[in-house]
Amino acid sequence: MRASYRWQLRSRALELGRRTLIMGIVNVTPDSFSEGGRFFEPKSAIAHALELLGEGADILDIGGESTRPGTRVQSDETSHKPLVTEEEELRRVMPVIEGVLKARPDAVVSIDTYKAGVARRAVNAGAQIVNDVSALQWDRNMAATCAELQCGVVMMHTRGLPGEWRFLENDPDMTSRVAHDLANRVQIAIGSGVQREHIALDPGFGFGKNFEENYPLLAGLDGLQRLGFPLLTGTSRKSFVGRTVGKRGGGDDAPPKERLFGSLAAMVASILHGSHIVRVHDVKPAVEAAAVADEVLAAASE
Repeated sequence: MRASYRWQLRSRALELGRRTLIMGIVNVTPDSFSEGGRFFEPKSAIAHALELLGEGADILDIGGESTRPGTRVQSDETSHKPLVTEEEELRRVMPVIEGVLKARPDAVVSIDTYKAGVARRAVNAGAQIVNDVSALQWDRNMAATCAELQCGVVMMHTRGLPGEWRFLENDPDMTSRVAHDLANRVQIAIGSGVQREHIALDPGFGFGKNFEENYPLLAGLDGLQRLGFPLLTGTSRKSFVGRTVGKRGGGDDAPPKERLFGSLAAMVASILHGSHIVRVHDVKPAVEAAAVADEVLAAASE
């Protein structure tokens, strides 16, 4: 069964559990693994975001930096500069956030960033949620910033840095590792002043997980419900889906554009195992598939 929550954001709250909420992805980057820079210009990104809202997206997740494997990111554990500076990230995302909210003041916007300065500017411009792939780890100021902003916070599990992911050893119990690590990160966030009702958790499919580790994590997702927080999952167009689809067809990994049906299957599995919010590229198909999954959950609770 899926627990119900009232997720407190910056200036509103979302009821979670009755139906799955759809978070539409808006990548304002020239090197997105999925869109390849199609929505890099603000005008096209705003138009794409508004289209996703029209297709039924409940939340828009706007990001200006790719964190795919091998990316050089800012971290307190490293001395090098990130490929995308805070100034460049702000130049990419702020016109899109402002343009979307001008056209749709009622839209729920999430900023996909691990940088405290970007989070602050975005939330002050109207974003309701900070979606941090590092679970507030890569910028030592992020936890305190989110506590001060009193916004919604998505804390995603990431094992290591993107440049290390290809070399990580397999973990025989990835679900337990994710649960343990996220529990620790939650305690640090709460200790920094982030209020419990503002937090949602993401197991981080594909982020520091080898191909064969993602499926046990998906199958054991309901175990993360014991942490007592809403769950957000993102399986859309991930490489583990592409490998499965490609292998089934007897060839190489399927490219991102050919991962729709596999992505929907993984998304539905995540919903049936307790996910409250799903982060997707293809909103309309996700809305329809999630509606069916929600009916299954409703029937199981009767």
